[in-house]
Amino acid sequence: MTYALTDVSIVNSPTPVNAPTTRGGVYFSDTFAYKIKGTINDLTIIPLLSKTMLGPNTEFREIKITTQIIYDGKKLSLSLFTNLTNSVQSSSKIELNMILVKLESS
Repeated sequence: MTYALTDVSIVNSPTPVNAPTTRGGVYFSDTFAYKIKGTINDLTIIPLLSKTMLGPNTEFREIKITTQIIYDGKKLSLSLFTNLTNSVQSSSKIELNMILVKLESS
């Protein structure tokens, strides 16, 4: 199925790591991840999201986002493969928060 993703932002940010220590708490690792946020205005996607969400679901799937860009005067197709970290639903849209897993171009 295909859904339009709007209001997309991609940021590079540190990934939090929970490490058992004598003090406890959340610490930041020295690794970074690309986090993607976008909105879908078609709520029919909701039943599909439970199979992609990270967390209690041990058999989560990647979400594939496809787009096209112009680079050096050439049209490139990009495929971004992401893991869904969370979603926020309203009466008319759903906001997805994802982490980039891999990127392919053609």
